[in-house]
Amino acid sequence: MIHPDTEIKFISKEIGYGVVATKLIPKGTITWVLDKLDRAFDHVEYASFDAVYREILDKYCYRDYNGKNVLCWDIARYVNHSFNSSCVSTAYDFEIATRDIYPGEELTDDYGYLNVSEPFECIKEPYSDRTVVYPDDLVKYHHVWDAKATDAFGEFNYLEQPLLKFMMPEIAEKARLIAQGKIKMESILNCYCHPDKLK
Repeated sequence: MIHPDTEIKFISKEIGYGVVATKLIPKGTITWVLDKLDRAFDHVEYASFDAVYREILDKYCYRDYNGKNVLCWDIARYVNHSFNSSCVSTAYDFEIATRDIYPGEELTDDYGYLNVSEPFECIKEPYSDRTVVYPDDLVKYHHVWDAKATDAFGEFNYLEQPLLKFMMPEIAEKARLIAQGKIKMESILNCYCHPDKLK
């Protein structure tokens, strides 16, 4: 489930639609959480679909650490890629804002931590030397994303968190303890889907 202060908006002809903030979403806010309406398809079920359905899943799903294709039921599936993303995924099935996201600004993810199945070339962005997302980017860049998440967690307990109620209680408590510095945050590397899981 995406943060409630968002909407889908046409970004450009090249990019298409994206998800933008309708109000300020402060750094450290949960921006998305895996909820009970999101659906996961294992590779056997995926392979059983007609090509038209596989194309939809290829476009709108991310792959979890078990190799399942996860389809978000709401506008979260329209979150676009950026090498300087405004959100970062965590090992706890939720994402967190890495900086203040202002009204009209896009919520973006680095698709490198979403276990893409094939490399794909992206629009050149300032402040990044990367131009291609690769299936093993989590292995290469997890330390960068861990640092961003750790920094964002510092604000977590001071903010309104409208998505907290959609998390499992034990995960919500763990997030609070991470923010207090009482337990160490697990690495986003735990989200990596090893190719062997797709066989």
